[in-house]
Amino acid sequence: MIVGGGIIGTMHALRACDRGWEVIHLEADAGPRRASVRNFGLVWVSGRAPGPELELALRARQLWDVIAQRSPAVGLRPDGSVTVAGTDAELALMAEAAARSDASRRMFELLDATGVRDVNPSIKGDVAGGLWCRADAVVEPGSVLGALRGVLEATGRYQWIPGRAAVDVRGTGSADTSGPTVTDHTGARHQGSLALLCIGDRLSGLGGRIGATLAAAPLRRCRLQMMQTAPTTERLATAIADADSMRYYPAFDLPGRASLPPPRPETAEWAMQLLVVQRASGALTIGDTHVYDEPFDFAVDESVYHCLRDRAESILGWGLPPVVRRWAGVYTTATDDRSCYRQEIDPGVWVVTGPAGRGMTLSPAIAEQTWEEVNA
Repeated sequence: MIVGGGIIGTMHALRACDRGWEVIHLEADAGPRRASVRNFGLVWVSGRAPGPELELALRARQLWDVIAQRSPAVGLRPDGSVTVAGTDAELALMAEAAARSDASRRMFELLDATGVRDVNPSIKGDVAGGLWCRADAVVEPGSVLGALRGVLEATGRYQWIPGRAAVDVRGTGSADTSGPTVTDHTGARHQGSLALLCIGDRLSGLGGRIGATLAAAPLRRCRLQMMQTAPTTERLATAIADADSMRYYPAFDLPGRASLPPPRPETAEWAMQLLVVQRASGALTIGDTHVYDEPFDFAVDESVYHCLRDRAESILGWGLPPVVRRWAGVYTTATDDRSCYRQEIDPGVWVVTGPAGRGMTLSPAIAEQTWEEVNA
């Protein structure tokens, strides 16, 4: 049994069916509506921390190619990314990154201003140069989950049950069950030989010992703001990041980061970075911000969208189409430097959550690791 129909839960279901398991897949909403569809769809190798996280990202990137062959509807495009520098200090930090011992595996290449425009002709603003990462890719977050469920249903070993919120989970050896049992909000009980709780940001709502364990787990939530424009006739050849992204991604935790000028006030206040990704429709997904202090505001802040739009137009050098959608999203992150929180919290009951904003990137490899650990 798998609880949670987002990208983490769905990748675990795919891996389980590939291993010959029969899968019951529960999702609280009528369909996934949370972080797995409120994101850029980036498969983002470039910013990953050296060591295990980078290895996980590179493995996930390989698995995404395999998945896309099985299901082209996931919309994988190996477009790469360009992180754009506006100053010499930013370009110097990119040069450090391009000189890393693992730079060739990330497929980094340092570009001057002409090189940036050669790689992505839609970048027409005043830039000093950039860092091209050909390992990065894009999928369609609005299509991925449905496409993967199509593959799963074709196995004949998969049952998708949306609109069922788990309210109680009992592990193997409980007084009233011989195997893990999930009870949903309708009172229906679902029993199997293993239960995976891929619960995303739903860190409350389960009672008993499992609920108490989750409450004490090293997890916190992050709220972000994003937007999407109407389609544009411009074709962005790569995803685009601004240099502020280097303040946050661990791949750029290098000596040159200390030489960057102080961040703009809005960057500091909102932990803001600019990412621009084009959808298959031609629309642009633009973001984002990061807020960790709860309770989160129920409303989005309009000033954030003005800042992000201004930054995007400054780099692109042309006016964006009208913004047609704005939203906030919430994801969960492990606070102990793991790529995700994976723990057996009751016999036969595992929790897998907390990949932060890396869920779309890492999910195929996270699922692979889970099954290796479960079967160890």
